[in-house]
Amino acid sequence: MNVKNESRCPWCLRDDLYIRYHDDEWGRPSYDEKHLFEMMVLESFQAGLSWYTVLAKRENFRKAFAGFDVVKVSRFGENKVEKLMLDAGIIRNRAKILAAIHNAKLFIRVQEEFGKFSNYLWQFTDYRIVDNKPVSTSDVPSTSEASDLMAKDMKKRGFKFMGSTVCYANMQSIGMVNDHLMSCRSRK
Repeated sequence: MNVKNESRCPWCLRDDLYIRYHDDEWGRPSYDEKHLFEMMVLESFQAGLSWYTVLAKRENFRKAFAGFDVVKVSRFGENKVEKLMLDAGIIRNRAKILAAIHNAKLFIRVQEEFGKFSNYLWQFTDYRIVDNKPVSTSDVPSTSEASDLMAKDMKKRGFKFMGSTVCYANMQSIGMVNDHLMSCRSRK
């Protein structure tokens, strides 16, 4: 492990995979529709598991879920579900697989309603980055008022596996929330 890691958020110091995710992606604002769909799918699979487990399987998920092409995923049928259930490279949870397909259809509906899914998501922070300026990991929340509102609205729209904790993690992953510690090099 590199000694420069001391200036990073402590959660990412496990290995290079985590460090790259932390340095290059986590907390960086994203408006890219494909990336937003990818993170929504990955975060929903993370529910009840560690983020590292999902991140380690990310490339397998990318292959299994058609490069996170939302239109293709929305058209997955029962044969594809059965194939995914046999894919040891992903998390083989039928409810989460079915939710990803279901959520893809809703993602498209939201795009049609708001022009872009990013317009829908970013409204929950008034289209700005929420910077919590945490000093220590204990200052980083697992939910917020915005994630509560997002989860409530997503539930009303029929999204699955998108509770407030998952929504908050998603907000962190796509940079709606900046929870890099004040001492973290990613703040500079």
